[in-house]
Amino acid sequence: MKEYGFVPRKKWGQHFLVDRNILNKVVQTAEIDKEDVVLEIGPGLGVMTVALARQARKVIAVEIDPQLVEILGKKAVDSPNVEIVKGDILKIDLNQFLDREGAQIKVVANLPYQVSAPLLFRFIQSKEILSTLTLMLQKEVAERMTASLGGKEYGPLSIFIQRSWNLSIRFFVKPSAFFPPPEVESAVVHIVPKEKPLLELRDEEWFNQVVKGCFRYRRKTVINALKHSGLSLPQDLGRRIESIGIDPQRRPETLTVQEFAHLAETLNTQDHVSSAALDVPEP
Repeated sequence: MKEYGFVPRKKWGQHFLVDRNILNKVVQTAEIDKEDVVLEIGPGLGVMTVALARQARKVIAVEIDPQLVEILGKKAVDSPNVEIVKGDILKIDLNQFLDREGAQIKVVANLPYQVSAPLLFRFIQSKEILSTLTLMLQKEVAERMTASLGGKEYGPLSIFIQRSWNLSIRFFVKPSAFFPPPEVESAVVHIVPKEKPLLELRDEEWFNQVVKGCFRYRRKTVINALKHSGLSLPQDLGRRIESIGIDPQRRPETLTVQEFAHLAETLNTQDHVSSAALDVPEP
């Protein structure tokens, strides 16, 4: 940073990994080989970019900070298999990489905390494009992803990921591994798509809306949460919930993925309005 006169910017949540041992563990966790195309999000000063380039067929490094893009160009000058893309990953069409490279993409990223939730929701929708995800993110977010039924962290992120993906927390990372050090501990997770989703859905978007609608008011009962959700629902809401063996007075965190699927199915009317998108994070 001193060499390039670079100062980390708070608006982009920039915390750079400076522990070489942790960097090597992340690369090993990603299980990269010479046939792989890697999408690195937030490459920063390019230390991991160069390490990935030694293992992969190609590395596509997406960076939003124009000053870092310039630095990356200098760091990767001896790595012809690195493509640097200046842009916001939340606005980039991931399909273009699949179409252009002719292969699924492996994601490796040290996710800025403020965009980790919306990015994860995007990734969930992209299982046809992405073959694996190796992500360093806030420990709290990792715990939400792996949360079990009934726990306080159990919610939409847990349900959406666990329905279609297998995931594991590989190791935790102390704040001292970064500069400047963040205020929270991080976790590295490895995620691969299930061969077959936990359950098939007739209308996945509607399922996602029902789940999010319930958890938007997670302290309310299921029936009251739905009434406040803004979704277009049948007038006989309580009767329909009871018809599938769910007590309307239960709370959302007590419902299994399968129960949410049954709930969405019974509430699915021909004129419901698609008022929520999956890539909008929960508050």
